[in-house]
Amino acid sequence: MYSQEKSKRLYKSQRVAVFVDIQNLYYSARDVFNRKVNFESVLHEVLSDRILVRAIAYLVKLQGVDQKGFINTLKHIGYQVRVKEPKIFKRLDENGNLWTTVKADWDMGIAMDAISLAEKIDVAVLASGDGDFVDLVRYLHTKGVKVEIAAFKQTAAKELIDIADEFIDLTSYGEDIFL
Repeated sequence: MYSQEKSKRLYKSQRVAVFVDIQNLYYSARDVFNRKVNFESVLHEVLSDRILVRAIAYLVKLQGVDQKGFINTLKHIGYQVRVKEPKIFKRLDENGNLWTTVKADWDMGIAMDAISLAEKIDVAVLASGDGDFVDLVRYLHTKGVKVEIAAFKQTAAKELIDIADEFIDLTSYGEDIFL
């Protein structure tokens, strides 16, 4: 942790964009720690004293759940909030049983935003442990962008941790990272 803080202090002029995969962090904290994430602390801790260009929180709309208060809180903290409706697929199996599948993730949206901001930032902080982002990290590296992954080590994909310039284990911030 000391070297992490030291390296960030040395680069206070770094322009940073933070991309938060809300569902990934939420379910990781819930399933492993039975806790909720303090998204204000996430932003503050990963940003350190560097220059924030943009902070975007990606949220999937949940059926029957009023998320307006949560969205307003995220906006108040300083996040630009993107909300997506889940896609619902229904199909019959070979026995005539109806199966419903819900598909809802922001992988492509996060990637597009990170790519579009690559020329304007020095560092991309991707707050997600989703291994699907390995190719995005590789691409950002080709553009000279340093990529920091902020996630819970217990649920982060090993290949994502390995390819990151820096891995920030959110549990290293202790109780501050939880509500």
